[in-house]
Amino acid sequence: MDTIKQISIFVENQPGKLAELTRLIADANIDLRTLSLADTRDFGILRVIVNKPDEAEKLLKDNDWTYKTADVIGVKLPDRPGGVAEVLEVITAANVNVEYMYAFVNRIPGRADTVFRVDDIETTLKALRSNQIEILTPDEAYNG
Repeated sequence: MDTIKQISIFVENQPGKLAELTRLIADANIDLRTLSLADTRDFGILRVIVNKPDEAEKLLKDNDWTYKTADVIGVKLPDRPGGVAEVLEVITAANVNVEYMYAFVNRIPGRADTVFRVDDIETTLKALRSNQIEILTPDEAYNG
């Protein structure tokens, strides 16, 4: 399947906690390929895609960080007005809900890759493919 493993890490909303977490990841030679941070008053949720997801999970577990994993879809969007709208229209037409989305780092001119968390992965993948929308492979996501 062309899904990407995303790790959501719960971070106390205190000065230095985010720096502590990212330093832990960096010191393990794990590359943050993309991230998104959502916060509440007491904690934040750092959603990351890394180059070594299995190693990152072990690292987090061994260091007592609370986390969970989820499958997400990466889409190779054209970097132009309407690119996001066209993909969202395809997903909507398939009667799938987008729970959240965020941009993905890439080094390819003309592309604005995006991560989508949806409530029906199989239906979304089928709809995207039938509309000739390119899916980011796990290897592309993890290794660029």
